[in-house]
Amino acid sequence: MENLSLNPRAAPSSPRSQPSASNRLPPLMKKYMNPHLVRPPNAGLESHSRAALQALADNATASSIPKKSPRKPTQHTAHGIHGPAHATSARSQAIATNPASRDGGRKMDLGTYDGGFERDVADVETVSGEAAKLLELQSASGTIPLSLAAFQIGRPLGKGKFGRVYLARTKAPPQFIVALKCLNKGEIVNGRVEKQVRREIEIQQNLRHPNILRLYGYFHDSKRIFLIIEFAARGELYKQLSKHGRFDEKRSSRYIAQMADALAYLHKKHVIHRDIKPENLLIGLKGELKIGDFGWSVHAPGDRRRTLCGTLDYLPPEMVEGKEHNAKVDLWALGVLAYEFLVGTPPFEDLNGSQATYRRIRNIDLHVPPHVSPEATDLIKRLLRYHPDDRLPLADVLQHPWIKRYEKSKKSLARPS
Repeated sequence: MENLSLNPRAAPSSPRSQPSASNRLPPLMKKYMNPHLVRPPNAGLESHSRAALQALADNATASSIPKKSPRKPTQHTAHGIHGPAHATSARSQAIATNPASRDGGRKMDLGTYDGGFERDVADVETVSGEAAKLLELQSASGTIPLSLAAFQIGRPLGKGKFGRVYLARTKAPPQFIVALKCLNKGEIVNGRVEKQVRREIEIQQNLRHPNILRLYGYFHDSKRIFLIIEFAARGELYKQLSKHGRFDEKRSSRYIAQMADALAYLHKKHVIHRDIKPENLLIGLKGELKIGDFGWSVHAPGDRRRTLCGTLDYLPPEMVEGKEHNAKVDLWALGVLAYEFLVGTPPFEDLNGSQATYRRIRNIDLHVPPHVSPEATDLIKRLLRYHPDDRLPLADVLQHPWIKRYEKSKKSLARPS
């Protein structure tokens, strides 16, 4: 499970892939988690009085807090999921509902292809044996041929742990725009996540929701798996959050409403996401949020799990204490997300390191800055409860005064600005 995440911060080539001793996770967390899942700071917070946030942190700890060295936001791509794809028979209907992907995409400049797909596998051996059988992933062909030759490849969109993501356009009509993700089988085998890759495919293949990134199909060759993914035209949410430092209340409220609706849909299908955070969210053509990574998700009809997984700042108390958890871990994550949208940092982040963050989560050491409205503060506090059963249900989140205050009419656009 340690290597399941496609978080690019764990890439060996990154200078952030070797965290300092103070940032290492506790032994319990190391057993299940990638130790590089410590998140980078929000680079845009300087414009929103970092001093005020530091004062809150000072009040939360008895000792002095060393400052983190400034770091640029990582190049994240939630297009980099190694998940499932939709059946090809439903692809035409899916494209018809996505204006960014329709025939007009022929006018879109794809940019220049840099040959990354070929370079990545030039010296890689072909996978064989049982692993090769597990990774023989091919969706139904339908009317659109599924092979690399069927696409015109454009500029790179990002790079994940197991491969690259490129902007692409189908050569055959209706010539729609997609994100084409390549997963190197050798890397998957080396990471021992063959079964996890298949699990993600099984989880996501039937998901249909406007706030969940669509996967239209998938195919493979001897060295690679390719995923045909919906192109999120406005890019990565974390880049926007880092640019602005934090979001205003209207934008935050509408984003949280979209996430609550998407999570309610997932829970209805007995899917627990377990890793909701800004890095895993993309922005669609109309400004709507889309969950773009299901690396830690699980289908759990029994609603009880024990695996500790996710990202440190978003872990709920039951996970860090090694207890069983259920779908209500996503309610906790929604509260953390709302706080980070409005403040710019996660609520339990502690600059003394992961052990201090662990203690703050366990003790619900929550301090909401005064610039956050009482309504938003109320929602955050109702979600960030120690006991899972005390957390506000998703249906009630959607009816909360802070959500209703900024709710758009059905005739308005989805853009949250």
